[in-house]
Formats: sequence, C-alpha cells, structure tokens
Amino acid sequence: MLRPEKAHLLTPTGEQTEDERLLQRHERPAFLDSDPWRALRILSEFVEGFDALAGLGPAVTVFGSARVGPGDPTYETARTIGRLLAQAGFAVITGGGPGAMEAANRGCQEGGGLSVGCNIELPHEQALNAYVDLGVEFRYFFARKTMFVKYADAFVILPGGFGTLDELFEALTLIQTGKIRHFPVVMVGRDYWSGLIDWMRGVQLKAGAITDRDVDLLRLTDDPDEVVRIIQTYARDVPAAGSPTEEAEIRG
Repeated sequence: MLRPEKAHLLTPTGEQTEDERLLQRHERPAFLDSDPWRALRILSEFVEGFDALAGLGPAVTVFGSARVGPGDPTYETARTIGRLLAQAGFAVITGGGPGAMEAANRGCQEGGGLSVGCNIELPHEQALNAYVDLGVEFRYFFARKTMFVKYADAFVILPGGFGTLDELFEALTLIQTGKIRHFPVVMVGRDYWSGLIDWMRGVQLKAGAITDRDVDLLRLTDDPDEVVRIIQTYARDVPAAGSPTEEAEIRG
C-alpha cells in the first residue's frame, strides 16, 4: 500500500501514475550495464563535447607527461608554450589533468587565453586541474580523442609516456591516411624525441613501412617561440577547410 503522501499520484483506478513510476527508487536495472545503454552514454559524451567546444575558435592541443611538477623543465616549457599560444590568439586544449597538462592550461590563463581541459575518468580519479576555464568530462578515451583532434589547429607533443605516444600516433595516422587535414605536429624536446625519430628513419623507413613524407609530418624543436611560429605560419597559409572523408566530417 502506498504511503499517504504519495496518494496524489494515484490514478482514478488506484494504479500508480507514470510520474510515480519514474520517481520511485529502484535497484540498478541490468540494462544500465548493457552495450545498447553504453552506446547512448557514448553518444551523450559526443553531444556534450561538441556542444561545449563548438564556439572555441583557433585552438592548439598540448600533450605531455602528467608526472612533472612546477620547476621541472617540461612543466616550465609547457607553461611558456601555453602562454605564448594564448598571446598569439589560440585557445589551449589539454587532457585537463596534472603535470604538463596543468602547466599548459596555467600558461594559457596567464596569457589571457581560453584554457580547455578534456578530462578522463580513471581508476585513481584524476580531477581537472585548477587552471581550466572550460572543462568537459569523459568516460571513454575515443570520445575524448575526437575532441582533441576536431577542435585543434595543431598538436604540441611534450615529453610524456604511453598516453602521449598514443595521441601522437593517433594524429600521425589520421594525417597520413587523409582522415584529417595536414596540421602541424610539433614535438618539443630534442633530447627526448630524437631517438624515436632516428628509429623511424633507421628502421621503419628502411623497411618500407613508412615514407620520407610520413617522417616529415613531425617538426622537432626545443624553442617555445618556434613552436608558435610554426603554428602561426600554418594557420596563416592553410585556413581551416572541409575534410575529405566521412570520418573527417566528424573529426573536423
């Protein structure tokens, strides 16, 4: 029997109303853990991301290690790059976490730009850093990656780990296969990245797995000012254009 305070939700026949059924507490239904339900959650992440970032304007995505702090050379370089990009009129997009991501967001704020963080839900509960102006939360890496690519005019790759490499090769693959337009991928830190590029040339290129043109997609520098010059030159010479494939229409 329903409690008296719920009586107003009964139909004339004494049955529960639709509002009552909706508002009643239940055990977690099994369908909430089903793949069709996950598909709806994934769709909602795309919708939320597109809605939040649609008016962003020129932007650069910055990647790098989450395991560095203030005073570390990588942190300070990321902070400088974030500030210079903001002063040049670019928003800065990061993964929204600590380390180099925090530094780039921090520098962007200091330079008067819009600081964006696309955070990912992780087992250790990574939170948005304190320097994010516009934050979007994601459960799924692939939805988050789409935002990094779709709204970026360039990628800046600072020293980092597996996640940084993942984003680097995601961008290179999309450019190589024509899924997105050819935008700058600037690697910062000659000592850190030269070995990887040498391996590409000495092993992959010799094996015929890649071409010289593929390696030339990468720009390597230690100079934050050069990072911004490369991106500004591209932005001036190659205005944003429609993409040639269906996937590219989603990504930008």
